Amino acid sequence: MESTTASPDGRARFERVETPEQTRALAELAGTIWREYWPAYLGEAQTEYMIEQFQSLPAITRDMAEHAYEYWFVRAADDNRIVGYTGGHVEAETNRFFISKIYLLAPERGKHFASAVIAFYEDLCRTRGLDAMYLTVNKGNELGIRAYEGKGFATIDAVETDIGEGYIMDDYIMEKRVS
Repeated sequence: MESTTASPDGRARFERVETPEQTRALAELAGTIWREYWPAYLGEAQTEYMIEQFQSLPAITRDMAEHAYEYWFVRAADDNRIVGYTGGHVEAETNRFFISKIYLLAPERGKHFASAVIAFYEDLCRTRGLDAMYLTVNKGNELGIRAYEGKGFATIDAVETDIGEGYIMDDYIMEKRVS
């Protein structure tokens, strides 16, 4: 995909993260968003641990270099402000796109940017000839689960993943087939 892509609904623009400066800005944004949202679900200690393990500059850089992750800033189409970020990677063996991250700043939630992100991924999957997209969602995140179900995702599995330091990710795997 191009370095900047508009969502099919015109609500958002997606700016591909490519430079070291963009990657640093992404890691800073990730820390901000995670500290806004996840302590209520996971507690502060686990949130900080997960930021370091999965959302920090070294983690993001590693994912891009070793696992072919792609990241995009989500920008509001009307004024170009950054409202969040998203990322994931193609799983060639299953012909699916794993959406690892869809995170929005607190003031931007409820403004349909998540819908724009899902539409972006549907378009990406069609363009690349992928069969489906999938993601994991914390079992306690009822709002997220309902939102994904409303966008056509179905729960296909449940997993508990030991992420170290005594922390467990307790998630549903949700998938949406792309025609």
